Amino acid sequence: MAVNNTNKLLLLTFAICRLIVTVGLTVVPEQLDVGLEGRLSVDTWELEAASVDFGRLSRGEPSEVVHPATAQDVARVVKAALESGFAVSARGHGHSINGQALIREKKGVVIEMGKGGSGVRVCEKGMYVDVWGGELWIEVLSATLGYGLAPMSWTDYLYLSVGGTLSNAGISGQTFNHGPQISNVYELDVVTGKGELVTCSEDRNSELFHAVLGGLGQFGIITRARIALEPAPTRVRWIRVLYSNFGRFCEDQEYLISLHGKAGRERFDYVEGFVIVDEGLINNWRSSFFSPSNAVNITSLNADGAVLYCLEITKNYDQQNADSVDEEIQGLLKKLHFISTSVFTSDLPYVDFLDRVHKAELKLRSKGLWDVPHPWLNLFVPKSRIRDFDKGVFKGILGNKTSGPILIYPMNKSKWDPRSSVVTPEEDVFYLVAFLRSALDTETLEYLTNQNRQILRFCHGSEIKVKQYLPHYTTQQEWMDHFGDKWTQFNARKMQFDPRRILATGQQIFQFHPTSVLTKEDDM
Repeated sequence: MAVNNTNKLLLLTFAICRLIVTVGLTVVPEQLDVGLEGRLSVDTWELEAASVDFGRLSRGEPSEVVHPATAQDVARVVKAALESGFAVSARGHGHSINGQALIREKKGVVIEMGKGGSGVRVCEKGMYVDVWGGELWIEVLSATLGYGLAPMSWTDYLYLSVGGTLSNAGISGQTFNHGPQISNVYELDVVTGKGELVTCSEDRNSELFHAVLGGLGQFGIITRARIALEPAPTRVRWIRVLYSNFGRFCEDQEYLISLHGKAGRERFDYVEGFVIVDEGLINNWRSSFFSPSNAVNITSLNADGAVLYCLEITKNYDQQNADSVDEEIQGLLKKLHFISTSVFTSDLPYVDFLDRVHKAELKLRSKGLWDVPHPWLNLFVPKSRIRDFDKGVFKGILGNKTSGPILIYPMNKSKWDPRSSVVTPEEDVFYLVAFLRSALDTETLEYLTNQNRQILRFCHGSEIKVKQYLPHYTTQQEWMDHFGDKWTQFNARKMQFDPRRILATGQQIFQFHPTSVLTKEDDM
């Protein structure tokens, strides 16, 4: 009887193993043991921290969290994933919105890139900086300013990881002139989905280089980036002006970004804007620039459809050209068509301007208003349809309740490398429209989520060919539609660099394959 039971147990074990091999069930050892120089954690609080992101719209608990000390550690984890069949997600500062850096499978490992690694190393002579993929941009800025240097292209918020923004694009008000952050990278070290640590650049392993930039983490984990630097200015003249006419607002923004490439004295250094659909936003964290002594009343400004538009521009300068900066600014402002009584100016150190959002973050944290759901929606809108978007969305769908800032500014497509994985509208100029809203309760979250759907439905019904920035879709067909003509290349790159599809499964672009057995349907 005991022998029969033993045989049955062996047969059952064999059957389970065969099932795992045949259908690709995910298996992760209770304790990942790959000889890490860093550390591995299964502590409840660390697993919980890696289970949510800034959006707080999704959850996905990993089985383990790895804190790598080196790029080799990252490679060891990926190789273990290949051998044991589990998913791997790299996490920087956890600032994704829809669970893009989470583990969505039952088992998987999150690699916390924010601690450890090679840090920041500045090469003053070569005018570049080598940065560990998990470093935050604020740390890069701090290190490079010690040499009087700084990267050229930024994001509005500096507490984001280098690897995270380069996996998307990295945009802000400097993009019109310098391109996104991915256009200012010389070299990368990447751990591919095959567990290989590869150095790549324009001239070396270029297919991987261009795939990873804007690749949403699908082809590899960035462990080092070499980023271009320029001499850093010391101060910034920060200006905001208001418009009640959307057409004039767009014309002026488009004129300003057409000055890209001109000498610094002939252009502004930063061009952004935002939409104000209710008077409360004047005092919002994004609009706190306006002081109480310069109160703004929307109704007194003849707002077009009760909507105002704010142009936000800056001029960088140093002590040696401080005397001429006012003249340069006035020469540029004379060519614009804003409301003449609405000029608001501030002067501050360069580092304070770049790190301006962090001050607002600290205020929100102190009030318990930071760690709340963020149903953000970021869209690239073609220039030819931006006025239709204004009429249908800003003056239509939004009403007068926004729950957060709405950014809008144009960019030049010529500054984006078409070889990267990023998808933008097929026009020479396109706008970022970013709905950066917060939900303080369930009712508001449902309202804003439904409003986002309305906006997307309006764009689809009006044939406004928008592209999502920081995209989020749930079906492969939607992803294929998003990438359009680039899908074939994107899919081929996936098969080349991560054939088992173990990386960045939270993006939900490809079906996770823990084994190497792929069907024809999976290969499409």
